[in-house]
Amino acid sequence: MDLVALKEDLQNSRAGRGVLKFASKIYALGSWTHRALYENGWKTAQSVNSRVVCIGNLTAGGTGKTTTVLLAATALAKQGTRVAIVSRGYKRQQKSAGPVILFDNPDADWRLAGDEPFMMSRVLSKLQVPIVIANRRVDAANEALRRFKSQLILLDDGLQHFALKRDANIVLVDAKNPFGNKELLPYGILREPLTGLKRADLVVLTHCDQVSARELENVRDQVRMYNDTVEILESEHRPEYYVNICTTQQVPLDQIKGPVACFCALGHPESFERTLKDLGLVLRQKWRFADHQSYTEENLRTFEATRAGLPLITTFKDFVKFPDNWREILTKDVYVLSVNLHIRGGEKEFQKFMDVLYPKKK
Repeated sequence: MDLVALKEDLQNSRAGRGVLKFASKIYALGSWTHRALYENGWKTAQSVNSRVVCIGNLTAGGTGKTTTVLLAATALAKQGTRVAIVSRGYKRQQKSAGPVILFDNPDADWRLAGDEPFMMSRVLSKLQVPIVIANRRVDAANEALRRFKSQLILLDDGLQHFALKRDANIVLVDAKNPFGNKELLPYGILREPLTGLKRADLVVLTHCDQVSARELENVRDQVRMYNDTVEILESEHRPEYYVNICTTQQVPLDQIKGPVACFCALGHPESFERTLKDLGLVLRQKWRFADHQSYTEENLRTFEATRAGLPLITTFKDFVKFPDNWREILTKDVYVLSVNLHIRGGEKEFQKFMDVLYPKKK
């Protein structure tokens, strides 16, 4: 069942909206109860012998969390910090008895880890950053400590997870659509009430290049209503290069011009498509799939049969979910766009980001 399509159908009628609002109240009760169990001491968060920093958000959908985790892990590893990423592997297709470790194992199966952790492992492979996936993040964190003696653990998408104590929370807010209609799921896009911003030690606004200065200031004002002392940084996603996956060669951005075809399974596919348009490309053919969806041979054959010889462009997150025999179907001119998160404001602002991750000892 396509839950996105179902939600859209329900929103088109008064009765449907009533159903969604009622479901949101049930969700709100569950969310409140979950927080209250820890806030009142009925459940105890577990500590691990490492600094833990959570990178998460208040909303469902793509805020740029994965690229932020990659930026943090890359910067920490390059300065010599033993960093590990811990995740529950959202929507992984196969569950294992114990933690799954992505570290120097090119034959790993993305279905055991989830598409985002698997993609991150490929990007970070040269930096030797381990990624540990488990149903219980505490188990994953302890495994990272045992195997890699990690000095810092990045808790991927764990803002609503309270079982593992953390030293800092970095909260991402999409400047294009910060909080939707300010309602909880499923009527809105919030995973928890906006009071959750009080737990933020740093707020990073993403996609800032896609909104006006006035809109950015409005988002800042909304954040300040709930946390008037938190540092707020601005960021944008910058394309770096293409990778021709058929040849494994890096291709400069200006080498691909004119009409192309593209596809993705992302929380906000329009951001990916807009990036391609901003690079001067004309999207003659495009396909959108539900976030985290994997690809079948039939999907790839459809791309190949209908792209009319045009270059075919997708993302790393999508590429890792190709079927094993993809090379038999897609034989040339298939590209992955490499995109990185950039903190606006130069070295001074980037250092604020780093200081929340790993403060310098005084």
